[in-house]
Amino acid sequence: MHSCSLLGAVACASLLGTMAHAGVVVTPSQLLWNQRVTNGGEIVGTESFNSYVGYYADTVTGVVGDVTWTASASPSGLSASGGFLRSSDAFATLTFTFSKAVRGVAGNIFGTDAPGNAALSIIDVSVTGCAAYEGFASDAGAFIGFYSSSASITSLSITVASPLPGASVFATIDNLYLAVPSPGAAALVGLAGLLAKRRRV
Repeated sequence: MHSCSLLGAVACASLLGTMAHAGVVVTPSQLLWNQRVTNGGEIVGTESFNSYVGYYADTVTGVVGDVTWTASASPSGLSASGGFLRSSDAFATLTFTFSKAVRGVAGNIFGTDAPGNAALSIIDVSVTGCAAYEGFASDAGAFIGFYSSSASITSLSITVASPLPGASVFATIDNLYLAVPSPGAAALVGLAGLLAKRRRV
């Protein structure tokens, strides 16, 4: 594992592929992130945003596995279409909070222009505990994943900027991925709790 500062993240990402920062591994590889989730005994839960359409003045909320997520982009609100969720104001931070801490969070994260087309952007993505990634994205397939050895991630923040003078870009996410307990593991935990309760009675 290598440690990267925020300013050095672009160089580290291109040289190392995977970074570690403040106990959280950051990777631009969906394959590697999925493998970490699987190795941790969890499954990948996905929010595609396909059921969200239109403008949302305050927040948007959904559920992935046993985790409720809430998205906001203050002060402008959010807009959704075509499976994309984005800030309604150029350069506003798109923030997700989670009802419980997770070990892994990821997404297809990029910037879009005013009509909603993917645009070359500098993306700055951070999670609870200051682990961060900074790099370029130019299409909806751009992937950034964070994975912690402990359940410590409770938020994800996305900020974008254009490398082109005078261009406006909007923080956008296509899919949100969370590391969630597999249904079998959740059932075993519930069964263990039930058995422990019966022993006390």
